[in-house]
Parts: sequence; C-alpha cells; structure tokens
Amino acid sequence: MKVGKIPPNILKDYVFHNLKKDKKEIIKGPGIGEDSAAIQLEKDEVFLVSTDPITGADKDMGYLAVHVSCNDIASCGGEPIGVLLTILLPEGSTKEDLLSIMDDANKASNEINVEIIGGHTEITNAVNRPVISATAIGKVEKDKLVLTENAKIGQDLIMTKWAGLEGTTIIAKDCREELAKVFSEDFLNNAQDFTNFLSVVPEGRIGADFGATSMHDATEGGVLGAIWEIAESSGVGVEVYLDKIPVRKETIDICNYYNISPYKLISSGCMIIASYDGSNLVEKLRTNGIEANIIGKITKKDRVCIQNKRITPLRQPDVDELYKVIK
Repeated sequence: MKVGKIPPNILKDYVFHNLKKDKKEIIKGPGIGEDSAAIQLEKDEVFLVSTDPITGADKDMGYLAVHVSCNDIASCGGEPIGVLLTILLPEGSTKEDLLSIMDDANKASNEINVEIIGGHTEITNAVNRPVISATAIGKVEKDKLVLTENAKIGQDLIMTKWAGLEGTTIIAKDCREELAKVFSEDFLNNAQDFTNFLSVVPEGRIGADFGATSMHDATEGGVLGAIWEIAESSGVGVEVYLDKIPVRKETIDICNYYNISPYKLISSGCMIIASYDGSNLVEKLRTNGIEANIIGKITKKDRVCIQNKRITPLRQPDVDELYKVIK
C-alpha cells in the first residue's frame, strides 16, 4: 500500500468489514468522513478515558491494544464501551497486514463486549514497524469510581492471576525460533496461550462491587511496578510478600533463560487491588473462576519486599524487563 491515509475502499473491506454495532450508548460509530464517535451516557455516570500504545510486540498487536486499553477502564471500576485505534504501518505493509491487526482487535472486542468506534489508519515512513495507539472510553457510576490513589493503611493487597502474563506470551511468540532450541513445542504453546488471560474487566467489576478502594493493572514494570505506583499515588507504604506472588512455570523458565525478573515483567491480565477484608474478596474472585491471592499489606510508611525473612526496598520501576529481550 502507498504512503498516506488508507483509501476508503480498503477501510470498508479490511477495517470496517466486521465491526460489531450493538452498544446502545454508541450513537454514531466509525464511517468514511466521520471525525468523531458520539456516545450517550446517563446523567449520574462518569466518562472514563484511557490511552496506550503497543510498541513492544510483533504478534497479536490488535488483540493486545484492545485489552490493554480496556483494562485501564476496568481498573477504575468502569465498563469499557468503545475503543479508538490509531494504526501506523510502515511502507511495504500489505492489506493482509492490516486485516490481521483488525481481526485480532475484533476478537478482543468481542471477548469483552466493546465496540471499535473509530480511529485512524495510515502508511507512513515515520515508523519502521507497526505501531498501534488505542484509546478506550468507558463509563462508571459516579459513586462507584475507583482511583489508584485511594489505597488505605491496613488494607490487604490482592493480586489476580499470575505475574508476567503479557511479557511471557509476547516473548514466547516473538522469540519462538530461539526458544524452540531449548523448550518443547507444548511448553511454548502453553506460554503463548497466556494471551487468553489478558483481560482484567471481570475482576475490575468484582473488585468495585466488593468495595475495593484502589485497583491497578500491572502493565510496564510488572507486578512490583504496579504496587509501587499504588503506594506512590496513595502516599502510603507497603509490604510485599514475594513468596506469595504466583508465577506460572512457563514464565519462570523463560525468565530464567533470559535472566530477567518475572516480578518486573509486563503483566497485563494481572490486577493489583487494595481492599479491606481481602480474604473474602479472594474467595469471591475464585468463586468467579479468577485466581487470586493476598500478596501484601498497605502500611503507613516504608515500601519493602519480604522474601525468606529478608527485607529489601521496593523501588521505583525501571525499564520493563521485556525490553531486555525484545530489542
């Protein structure tokens, strides 16, 4: 395809071709010449808006873009409604490349019941690999809004699923040829299938209904990065029990191979929740088929990690471990 905006006929055949249109809140969705989507909300509801780029993955970019952006909405206790995708493709990209991205995005949107309501698609020599920026729009009742900055001293720190989920599936797919020299086909297939756990929309809904005061999805910087951000935003301390952070074997083995930490590896699909009565919240999450564990405590001052009775500082997150592998 040529440099410039994607032509209308290709938009119709490769982008708009199977977008669903069933959300009552969406008054006007994507179309040729339409500059904006229109959304109707109730008077006591609040708009939620979040944006994220996908730059560290070669595979499943459309799928990741939708889930990662909608996870931010879920972390506020909200319901994702729609997603806008800006897709920048390098010269030499084909219509099939665009179709693959949109098919992946549609798959994700169907899984969590959101609509792709607009965006922009372009071939440009400003990039040398595909770049996607996703903006998610959601809603929440005003009195149920959950903010990261509201963790309270004495609350339990709950984690859903496993550390390093997104990083594991990205590495397993993008570095499969190298990893196949060391690990079995079944092992790598299992690692790639972590893609199926990347949404935190269900646990966001459960946490908000339970009364959690702070929720944060563990993206760049991993589990420890997300916990540090909760503590920093809320102006509190935290104790993190490293031995209680669940990690899948595939993640451990891949991290050992590349000498990286699973606790600092991008972990979309894993939500960190601060709540009183954490045991009951864990039970409720597990009852709904979501693995969950108490992994720490919100404290007054210090931010520390504890492992085998050894105490180390919890530090501000550095560059995500993924970028030590994907260069």
